[in-house]
Amino acid sequence: MVVQNPDEVFVRDAGAADAEAMARIYNYYVKQTIVTFEEKAISSSEICQRLQEVQSSSLPWLVAKRGGKIVGYANASRWKGRCAYRFSTEVTVYVAPVHTGHGIGSMLYGQLLPALKENDIHTAIGGIALPNEASVALHEKFGFTKVAHFREVGFKFKRRIDVGYWQSLL
Repeated sequence: MVVQNPDEVFVRDAGAADAEAMARIYNYYVKQTIVTFEEKAISSSEICQRLQEVQSSSLPWLVAKRGGKIVGYANASRWKGRCAYRFSTEVTVYVAPVHTGHGIGSMLYGQLLPALKENDIHTAIGGIALPNEASVALHEKFGFTKVAHFREVGFKFKRRIDVGYWQSLL
């Protein structure tokens, strides 16, 4: 019998059965932070729909599991709808708040970005609501550079929010 270390983190492709856990993680950020501009919690069925859309575009959506529980996820989505953008994606990562700062985001991007390159994706773009030092550090750790800064384009929790874009050529 093989005994697994309960603290070990595994990264794998996401599936519909993971939607409830991913919605729980994401909804924390919706309700408590500015890192997403959604203002209302979303359902697990909405996560399933988004998952299907990503996977039907042959793009990866990964989950990180620790101790049998989903503790984070990362995915890529099409940057824009027009055909000439087909080799560019927007990437994102969310980690359960109690698991941040333990390298889970790095593990997820460490598998997501090479998977994109294998799928002939040339450009990965990360949009970051500012300030967000942790997200900036994560993206820059993986070679992303800041290419744009939009002032006060978001409005959440009665305040105006800047957004920066970081880009990596894969």
